[in-house]
Amino acid sequence: MSESESCPELGQIVQILQGREAGQFAIVIGKVDSRFVLLADGDKRKYDRPKKKNLQHIAFTSFISPEVQRSLLETGRVTNGKLRYAINKFVEEFQTDLKKGDQLDGERRCN
Repeated sequence: MSESESCPELGQIVQILQGREAGQFAIVIGKVDSRFVLLADGDKRKYDRPKKKNLQHIAFTSFISPEVQRSLLETGRVTNGKLRYAINKFVEEFQTDLKKGDQLDGERRCN
């Protein structure tokens, strides 16, 4: 694990790899210790009830939401709306990259 992966930043978007929410995206809103972070998505996981997740069970993305990061650093809180907006913005960019066909794995089927 590299240094950046072992120390996620506030506002960084991650993909959950293990558990009930596997495959979904969430945002790091807090650090518990060197092994666990707190995740929220603003929809199913609100800011007030974040999910404590092991760092080995999440995949880090390079996207850090400046709005969420600024809000957490200035006030210590973030609205659920900002969390949803940041994830939707990331997913739109991610899907746009996939539509280009550069990063698709497997075969395309025509129905």
